[in-house]
Amino acid sequence: MPSLFDPLQVGAVSLSNRVVMAPLTRNRSVGLVPGPLAVEYYRQRASAGLIISEGAQIIPEGQGYLDTPGIHSPEQIAAWRQVTDAVHEAGGKIAVQLWHVGRISHADFQPGGARPQSATDRPANSKTFTKDGFVNVAAPRALTTDELPGIVQAYVHAAHAAMAAGFDAVEVHGANGYLLDQFLRDSINDRTDAYGGSIENRARLLLEVMQAIADAIGADRTGLRLSPVTPVNDAGQDSDAQALFNYVVEQLSPMKLAFLHVIEGHTGGPRDVAPFDYGALRQRFKGVYIANNGYTREMAIEAVSTGHADAVAFGRSFISNPDLVRRLRLNAPLQKAHSATMYGGGAEGYTDYPALAD
Repeated sequence: MPSLFDPLQVGAVSLSNRVVMAPLTRNRSVGLVPGPLAVEYYRQRASAGLIISEGAQIIPEGQGYLDTPGIHSPEQIAAWRQVTDAVHEAGGKIAVQLWHVGRISHADFQPGGARPQSATDRPANSKTFTKDGFVNVAAPRALTTDELPGIVQAYVHAAHAAMAAGFDAVEVHGANGYLLDQFLRDSINDRTDAYGGSIENRARLLLEVMQAIADAIGADRTGLRLSPVTPVNDAGQDSDAQALFNYVVEQLSPMKLAFLHVIEGHTGGPRDVAPFDYGALRQRFKGVYIANNGYTREMAIEAVSTGHADAVAFGRSFISNPDLVRRLRLNAPLQKAHSATMYGGGAEGYTDYPALAD
């Protein structure tokens, strides 16, 4: 059986190991553009088999937090190119996460102070990070049916921008109560059009996005992140999460996507927050399955060796351990991340965590 440290082919991308750096929002962009610190931050972590970048907005309306980057303008493409070049020069591979937060936003971030876009007009009981700190999110508006093809095309435009910026692949953010998850879950989606009601209708937008991106840049460079039962961002449990996500993955599998990245349990919290059979998704998906959430070294090694997952994604461990892969190989102690420097700021708590001494 394979090891966590064996190479892996993920669609068109060859990985040197199966340790994946999960996307981590750090609120350190220079406005909406990744800056020089981001270049160093990602370069330091290039020993990961695959880096999945922090979420990058596909359009201005997709922003929900202060100082998070986009991937839709020429300026953003040029800045991300410096990041991807640095990662590649250090021997790594990197995908960008394509992000639209939906209703998890604030008027400060919306063009003209408009209401955020969502599947619904019901506000989330959640907060976002602005120049004034953490504040309540704004009440959204439900996207009209005739607006949804434009949302699909915005994802396609961002995927093309990612390729122009030198990324090896893209990951669509379909998790954590953001826009696509807002359409998926019947706890949020209260629509009566072709994108609401039945499982097939609620899954329609996600599946249209995935097919359109696969057609645009190649399925072998396209992945998706899902979180079937996480309650973050006021994402209430779907009435039948197992049936919903089984259907989604059954429809995805023929697309021959590069990977499926699944948050197992409560994002950043308990893995057993709600009953769910992740093996059912693994069985239905024919591409690479990346497991995520609360994995220790021992759990990750077991997950790969038993075939539960092809690769394992680590989040917070990568914040404070730029050389996480080496530490996992050697079973060396891990440094703890400083919570005070997690979001926003400069180099402190971002690029100043030391690697193991030789």
